[in-house]
Amino acid sequence: MALLSAFAREGVRDVVVAPGSRSQALALAAAELERVGAIRLHVRIDERGAAFLALGTAIESGRPAVVVTTSGTAVANLHPAVLEAHHSGVPLIICSADRPAELRGIRSNQTTMQPGIFAGAVRLERDVVAPEGKAGEADAAARLAREAVAAALGRDGDGDSVPHPGPGPVHLNLQFREPLSAVLTLDTPPYPDHPHGSRLDAAAAPRGADGAAVIEPGPRTIVVAGAGAGPRAEEFARAGGWPLIAEVTSGAHFGPNLVVAYRELLREPGFGDAVERVIVFGHPTLSREVPALVQRDGVDTVVVAPTGIEWYNPGRRVRRFERAVRVAAHDPSTDERAWTGRWVRASRMIVDEGLPAAASVRSGVDETGHVSDFAAQREYTRAQLAVVRAPVTRRMLVDALWAATWPHDRLVFGASRLIRDADRAVPGRRIPVHANRGLAGIDGTVATSLGIAIASQSPAPGDAAARRADAPGAADAAGAADAEGATDAASPAAPARTGVTRALIGDLTLLHDVGSLLLGAGEFRPRLQVIVGNDGGGTIFDALEVAGSASPDAFDRVQFTPQQVDLAALAAAYGWGYARASTRGELDEALTGRIDGPQLVEVPLPR
Repeated sequence: MALLSAFAREGVRDVVVAPGSRSQALALAAAELERVGAIRLHVRIDERGAAFLALGTAIESGRPAVVVTTSGTAVANLHPAVLEAHHSGVPLIICSADRPAELRGIRSNQTTMQPGIFAGAVRLERDVVAPEGKAGEADAAARLAREAVAAALGRDGDGDSVPHPGPGPVHLNLQFREPLSAVLTLDTPPYPDHPHGSRLDAAAAPRGADGAAVIEPGPRTIVVAGAGAGPRAEEFARAGGWPLIAEVTSGAHFGPNLVVAYRELLREPGFGDAVERVIVFGHPTLSREVPALVQRDGVDTVVVAPTGIEWYNPGRRVRRFERAVRVAAHDPSTDERAWTGRWVRASRMIVDEGLPAAASVRSGVDETGHVSDFAAQREYTRAQLAVVRAPVTRRMLVDALWAATWPHDRLVFGASRLIRDADRAVPGRRIPVHANRGLAGIDGTVATSLGIAIASQSPAPGDAAARRADAPGAADAAGAADAEGATDAASPAAPARTGVTRALIGDLTLLHDVGSLLLGAGEFRPRLQVIVGNDGGGTIFDALEVAGSASPDAFDRVQFTPQQVDLAALAAAYGWGYARASTRGELDEALTGRIDGPQLVEVPLPR
């Protein structure tokens, strides 16, 4: 109880428990903390899904999330999420229960060498001896929690940001002796000591322009924003007057300088071969053209990352790395404006060419609002019906999903063909988009989406705003404050309760994480649409060079991996809603209809 209570005081709000015997004390302590309103508790039977659920809540909230597991293989199942958190810089705290040290190495049941199991991927690791009820253990637990939260947020003991290694996962291996637990109760929740300083955004904020490297104008420059770049990349490109290549999950896919069709233009003479300098933010992963450009002779590359343990460095050709940059004050020259304008205009032309041709049939309705030409109106109606009944294509799917998403929504992409289809086509729009691009695996995408949905739609317990909302008379007081336009500037903003989280994934991505469809009994059921582009297998591999030379049967068996799972039955088995959208009209209806809980939307696609 002491450790988890200390986590709550340090600002942790989400605890995910995978049940087990050795971890029972931690699990029951988490249940008690949930009872008094200190944390959000999530229970999952699969440790891999539990860890990715915690990853999702941490991504959305910016706070470290805690995962509690028992010993043995349970700990190993956390490794995929730990690696993703490591490479993406997401704060995650693993609390693995363990046998006491004297039981290691003698073949005790469910006992392995858990210390060091995540070696190289954690910001802090502690192998904590079993508690014995001695004086000072509660204080030691509080110090451990403080140290773990700081390390997960990429901070030192004084609370200052540490650029290397930056935020990421922490592993606390907690030894327990029998008896493993006792009944403990709390009268009041452990309110946070400093609720405003426990978020990732505060830790990762730049120190200001004084320490930023100055990028001078001159060379023909483009700005690249990969995953995790954030809006600073767009601000930088706009300040420099340079074209912006921003991947769809970069957080910078908007603004007047955005170049969507960058793949085609980087291959086009007069565009890609004319680039002299590249400024890279974040982690680009969605194309081959960007790393090829960085490795080309004659291109000067500057890689910018506020924190992180590794630098983006294709072919090890990059020579300049910076934690922060700013553009030297200048008025863009005529050549600079022409340079950026050419990229933006050409990109728009290429993207528009991929749209279906608009029907050239005119309406039979005249200026008075009445039908004056019945033959023309019949043709017009047929054309409109043909649009609604048109089968869904990948381009149609990503365009419709992008158009249906608003700033109060959340959009998640899985690692499939569809994220690249969106990256090639969707226009600039400032909406929250995420994908697990640290290692770009399909692991845990459903669980991650659930975590993002839960954290964005339900209030964080323990916050001042949540405590006031639960207090007697709080509703009347809130109404009066709203009427007067009053807000409490000292309190953190309450998480958004509106909006829908939509996850666009492939069929194999769903099946890989199908166990995460099982939600904890009695837990919050978020407004989440998992939209599955079902093309019957892994069509992303059809783009491999070997697909043209390998035996079709062998290739399909070991790469395409065909599947014919009944997704409607699958949704029903897990208690999710289900819809099938095979036409444009059905797709629009699914994306714009009322969403009251988790829903699976199947979209059949051709191979």
